[in-house]
Parts: sequence; C-alpha cells; structure tokens
Amino acid sequence: MMLMTTRKRPRRPGAAAEQARSEKPEKELVIVTGISGSGKASALRAFEDLGYHAVDNLPLELLLEFAALVLKSAEVGQAAIVVDVREGATLDRLPEILIGVRKLLPTRVVFLDAQDAVLVRRYSETRRPHPLGRAETVSRSIVEERQLLDPIRNVADTLIDTSNFNVHQLRAHILDRFGHEDQTKHLLVTCLSFGFKNGVPLDADMVFDVRFLPNPHFVPEFRKLTGLDPKVAAYVRKFSQTREFLDKVTDLMLFLLPHYVQEGKSYLTVAFGCTGGQHRSVMMAEEMSKRLKKAGYQVKAVHRDMPR
Repeated sequence: MMLMTTRKRPRRPGAAAEQARSEKPEKELVIVTGISGSGKASALRAFEDLGYHAVDNLPLELLLEFAALVLKSAEVGQAAIVVDVREGATLDRLPEILIGVRKLLPTRVVFLDAQDAVLVRRYSETRRPHPLGRAETVSRSIVEERQLLDPIRNVADTLIDTSNFNVHQLRAHILDRFGHEDQTKHLLVTCLSFGFKNGVPLDADMVFDVRFLPNPHFVPEFRKLTGLDPKVAAYVRKFSQTREFLDKVTDLMLFLLPHYVQEGKSYLTVAFGCTGGQHRSVMMAEEMSKRLKKAGYQVKAVHRDMPR
C-alpha cells in the first residue's frame, strides 16, 4: 500500500498537490531523505526533470550556505538535495540546521521509506552493500538505519512509502505531487523531417512515410522552395489524404504521449520522411509541431535534409 502523509497541515485528499501547483514559490528547497534502497536517487532525478537544481549527498555543514546561495541566485529557483545516512555522525544536527534553513527560504523535507522485506529484496537484486557496511546483515543494517533516521523522519513534511513503486511509478508520483500543472506534460517532442534517399534517422522513435502524397517537386514553381514556404504548405495541405493523415496521426500522438510521460520518457523523436526531405516531410513536421504545441507539449521542429 502506498502511504503519503503531510504533517502539521491536514488537508482534503488532493488539496496539497493542488496548492503546490497553484502556489509554487519562486524559491524553494526540497530535502530528499529516507531509508537506503527506498528510491532517493530516482526521486532526485525526478526533481531534476522538474527543473530543480539537484545535488546528491551535500555535507550538512554546507546546507545553510547552500540555501543562502539558492536565495541569492538569479538562475536557480528551486533546488533538491539528498541527505541520508552517508552523512554519518553529523546527521543528528539536521533538525537544528533545518530551523536556520527555513528562515532563509521555503523548505520541505521528503522522507522515503519502504517495507523491510522490499528493501532486502532490492539489495539482493542489485547486489549492492548497505551503506552502513558489510559487517552486519542487510536486515540488521536496516534496523540500525531506521534508528539513526528517526529524528529526521519526525520533522519530515511528506512521507512516501515506495514499497509498491517501480522507478517509473515513483517518478510519476513525484511529478504529480511536486510539479506544476503544465509539467504533467514534461516531455520534449522533436518533429523531424528527412529524405529517405539519405537514410532513416537512427534516433527516430517513430517514422511516418509521407511519400504517398503528391510531390511538389514536380511542380516547377515549387521545385526550389521548401515545405516552409506558405505556397508549398498550402499545396500539400489541399489534398484530402493530407488532412486525413494529419488528423489520424494527431489522434495517435495525443493518445501515446501521456503514456510516454507516465513511463518516464523525457525525449521523443517523431520523424516524417519523403523522397528528398525538402517539401512534404518538412510541411508535415511543421504542422505536427504546431498541433502538439497547441495541446500543451514542448515541441521543436528539425529539418535534417532541407536545403539551407
């Protein structure tokens, strides 16, 4: 069972996420901590995908100074750091240091945990030693770590039980819990045009062949132009099969993209190919880019083989 609780300020279900989106502070520090093996590294990467400046295992002695730098920085708005048992004996000072940090800028402590049996299984699967050392069994090290981290758990704002999460589900949970509303579509889509005569792009995730459309190359006035020219684009668009194809591909993309986001994909390349990569594919890449942007996605159009 997934557990997520917010301490000190009980709210109706979903209200915390709504407030996080609507009242996102200009400056914020998130401290990611918790039991080893609970997914702190994956959580930190998710925060990084959200635009947070991410730091793993910052020494506690530098935490106050780091918060001051974030406050003064014109480039860093939000930052996320991992603080955990690797810190050693100074870990006991975190609650005290946290008081000073919160006087500088809004700070949240996110504590990740998981059931002991799940943690033991994860260590067995990865074959990595527990950070407390090899002298004890993993089970005994987990018990000891819980004792060491108990003071930090008590000051955490958010507790997340990752027992039933894989890395993709944990990332989706972090994005949903801490992201802006417009970051639910945090995926960069590249609409790429190319010419088959120069080969299919190796980095394409999906390839659409648009050579079934009438070729502007055989219209003398269009031969030296490209699909960026309004007259060429209008010529390609006037055919019913062009409009039907665009509508069907748009429907497909709008169905697929949320699932790619949910699975943690950050980049997607959709390629459109014609014979030379100058007319039809260029127009298609540009049109699809406009449609996906209108739907709220981050999109760029790239024309590999278009004459410069």
